[in-house]
Amino acid sequence: MNRLLAIAAVALLASGCASAPQDDTWADERDPFEQVNREVWDFNEELDDAVIRPAAKAYSHVPKPMRKGLSNAVENLDEVSSLVNNALQGKVVDAGVSFWRFTINSTVGVLGIFDVATEMGIERREEGFGEVLASYGVADGPYLMLPGLGPTVVVDRGGDVVDGMYFPLDNLSGPTSVARWMIKGLEARIQLMDLEPMLEESLDPYSFVKESYFQRWQDKVYDGNPPAQSDEEELDDDFYDQF
Repeated sequence: MNRLLAIAAVALLASGCASAPQDDTWADERDPFEQVNREVWDFNEELDDAVIRPAAKAYSHVPKPMRKGLSNAVENLDEVSSLVNNALQGKVVDAGVSFWRFTINSTVGVLGIFDVATEMGIERREEGFGEVLASYGVADGPYLMLPGLGPTVVVDRGGDVVDGMYFPLDNLSGPTSVARWMIKGLEARIQLMDLEPMLEESLDPYSFVKESYFQRWQDKVYDGNPPAQSDEEELDDDFYDQF
């Protein structure tokens, strides 16, 4: 948490503290559409206050066993795409783990409602097609703040489109697909509630979220082991460690 706050603080210095940079010298090359993205950010905040947060709070009152079962079932649907995406990167063991997780949870776990595989010590090896593209050197593309969906980069969100073409996601009906996304979104929003005080205390929540997103994206692409940093970046890390 302290590291995220430090990243946000540095981002604020580079972005003119509380507003979009007016001087190209300080512009973030990753975020060429910052002005539009900030407008979408404002829209998303209003949408969150009016709809998403209240819905998430209401959903949080659903009995935990029921919520957990629905979340397990939704996550189980993603195991096949993880299997394929791990295989495309040569991660044979991880692909095998995804195969067995899907097989066990879809049968013994009653269509994934019960995460029997995790209870057996077989942990998820989640992998998206966007991570496959990034691992082969495809550039991230510009940072985007999408209406109702939040932060992403082109290769990340584009990979989600391909993931949706895998079995069994490609066979889901429209209402089932909507329900799947709603469950994932509400669960994600509930988890973010614990971070709200930190976000509110930041001088520029937009930059805070952007830097947090890029850190998470790098962790996903490199499986928690990003490449060695340059001397300049190491100096920045020394600065972060002071917070």
